[in-house]
Amino acid sequence: MLKDKNLTQKQKKAINKAVSSARPNNKKAESAQQSIPFKQMFKDGICKVNDRLYNKTIQFMDITYQLAQSDDKTAIFENYCDFLNYFDSSISVQLSFLNHNVDTEEFNRQLEIDEQDDDFNDIRREYVEMLKSQLAKGNNGLVKSKYVTFGIETNSLKEAKPKLERIQTDIINNFKVMGVMAFPLDGLERLAILHSSFNPDSGGALQNGNFSWDMLAQSGMNAKDVIAPSSFEFAAGNSFKMDGKFGAVSFVSILASEMSDRMLADFLSIEHPITISLHLRSIDQNKAIKIAKRAITDIDKMKMDEQKKAFKAGYDSDIIPPDILTYSEEAKSLLNDLQSRNERFFLITFLIMNTADTKRKLDNIIFQQTGIAQKHNCQLKRLDFQQEDGLFSTVPIGMNLIDIKRGLTTSSTAIFVPFTTQELFQGGEALYYGVNALSNNMILCDRKGLKNPKGLYCKGRYEILEITNKARTIAV
Repeated sequence: MLKDKNLTQKQKKAINKAVSSARPNNKKAESAQQSIPFKQMFKDGICKVNDRLYNKTIQFMDITYQLAQSDDKTAIFENYCDFLNYFDSSISVQLSFLNHNVDTEEFNRQLEIDEQDDDFNDIRREYVEMLKSQLAKGNNGLVKSKYVTFGIETNSLKEAKPKLERIQTDIINNFKVMGVMAFPLDGLERLAILHSSFNPDSGGALQNGNFSWDMLAQSGMNAKDVIAPSSFEFAAGNSFKMDGKFGAVSFVSILASEMSDRMLADFLSIEHPITISLHLRSIDQNKAIKIAKRAITDIDKMKMDEQKKAFKAGYDSDIIPPDILTYSEEAKSLLNDLQSRNERFFLITFLIMNTADTKRKLDNIIFQQTGIAQKHNCQLKRLDFQQEDGLFSTVPIGMNLIDIKRGLTTSSTAIFVPFTTQELFQGGEALYYGVNALSNNMILCDRKGLKNPKGLYCKGRYEILEITNKARTIAV
């Protein structure tokens, strides 16, 4: 039990409750492997999280949304609302956005051009230096990945597998409607994501062919032995250490009734490693309508109480506190959306995890993100005494251990649009075509490797005028 004279009794109870519920059955993990909250990862990508929860993960690509025309943005937004409405109350959903550093030397090697036995090596070296300077201006050193992890509760793997495959097919089809490429991840790919999350300096070691399922059988290890860091340290109340790195998990307190669709993009534009997780859980439609009606009834009772007080005090009973009027309007609007429009009611947990080499750098990153949250009329708060649960709720395992939720309708949830701009950065015989207008990243492309290899060559302004004048002369 917590004993501190500087805390109130209410604060002590809240902290003791958070500490006691930090681990299932109050059992303290004896190793980093035991801390990771899943039971088994299968080759086909199905993860057994606990005795009843099974889930899978789909990776999806980005599309150009922020620079799209208004009609195109509206169409993408509406399709994304339909995508969210697909998930009923039996399906748990986690949207994960990971910005991880990659090996800059590997990027530089992709830009190198071999010298040849001719007179143009000086031009090649100058061209490579130009490419490296453009690389430094953008954030091509960060790999941005997007995942959706969906799970259901069943009694066995045999029962869960066909249901998960059905949901997987529907999700991929919904992404196709939006023009988004998506593909399921197998067990090895999911372990690689978790390994890079728990070992930020690994450079994606599991993705380089250094692991196979046969290695587990031969070595006697399990999947957790492969992905776990050397240590987790959760001694501090609002931060943690993971494999020598400092980290902290915060939650976004959504205060605004209306928000901009730039919020998520602004968080992801920070040029530092970051992991953002959105846990979504749909409420049954009938239950959601009952909740809205009950809220309206409670607010009406509050109105009547205020009117009685006004009558007894001898002033106008129509004068009601503005907060009650605001709550009443919002509750009635919510009920109307649930009954008349194609809206569901979601419970959302918005988490952000940051890691850095030093404590000072970590605090500076969080301070920068706090400013972004305030710009969108929200608050970024550290998870006090819940950093362990916050860490494992942020990585794409599909389990939400944080009991901080915000109720939003479908359209309000869809404001966190997961799309910004489509990047085009290919290796091999790729050519430099310029800089992405939104992200400032380089556009390196091998047109022969694209679906449509055709290109358009624009002549200079004076050459075009000359050609135009000749055409006019011929027409005359």
